[in-house]
Amino acid sequence: MPASREHVPDLPPVTAPSPGPVTSDDRSRLGCPSCGSSHVAQVLGDNGGVSYVCTACGHSWS
Repeated sequence: MPASREHVPDLPPVTAPSPGPVTSDDRSRLGCPSCGSSHVAQVLGDNGGVSYVCTACGHSWS
């Protein structure tokens, strides 16, 4: 029988990365600044820059 959501262990919150270049270490722990989810996709921004979008809540940032 599948575990219910009540049986999922608490995970530590994911902090938003500091401004500046994104390192490979940052990419491995990138989290949404809005909801804290680690389900983040990297997308091409409007002017060719890098942006991110949270696949959990839809928040986007660059």
